[in-house]
Parts: sequence; C-alpha cells; structure tokens
Amino acid sequence: MIEIRTSTLTDEELNRGVFAKEDIPKNTLIHQAPVIPYPNQEHVHIEKTRLADYAFEYGENHTAFVLGYGMMFNHSYEPNANYVINFDNDTFDFYAYRDIKADEEIHINYNGSVDIQDTLWFDQE
Repeated sequence: MIEIRTSTLTDEELNRGVFAKEDIPKNTLIHQAPVIPYPNQEHVHIEKTRLADYAFEYGENHTAFVLGYGMMFNHSYEPNANYVINFDNDTFDFYAYRDIKADEEIHINYNGSVDIQDTLWFDQE
C-alpha cells in the first residue's frame, strides 16, 4: 500500500517520504508503527543529536521513537493523513485523512492534529 521514495519537498540529499502505491480511501489504516518509549527526563541526551527531530511526545511522562515507516512521513499544514497514538498496542496508527491517490506523497501535521497551524520547532528562530 505504501513505499519510501525520494520526496520533492526539498532538494536535500536524503529527502525521502512515504508514498501511496495505490489509491487509499479516506479513513483507511495506512500503517501501524511500533514505538520505543523512554522517560522524558532522558530526552535531554537525545536533544544533543539529530534524532531529537524524530522523537514524538508519548503521553505525559514519555517520549518515543516511532519505528517502521512512522518516522518517514513528511509534514504538511494540509495533510492527507493523520495519526492516533495507540497506547494499548504501543503503536502510532496512521490513517488516510482524505482519499489519497496512487503515487501521492503522504503527509501528516507534525503538530499532532490536522488543523493546528503552530510554527514547528525546526522553523522557530
């Protein structure tokens, strides 16, 4: 249903993203990504590395790395997908927010909700 390809969002050397291999109807589960959670107080060590850009909030007391294709979804303020944290399964579940056409890049809003327009951490001065 999905695959990793070179994204056209930027011209960075390793600019990859998640793309639909087929049409994906709205509300379809696209990917269930397992997570590796860790206590928030350990995040100070991660902040010293590039990996900090790939960590997700995971409840009140934890941060997590999302495995599988979970870290490969690029950001958009007009996403075609969203995610739900599934604490029972320790996964991030990615769903089509609208119909997605084959060969379309799949985007999520890094702010956690499709309609939040806050400036992202890597765009702040």
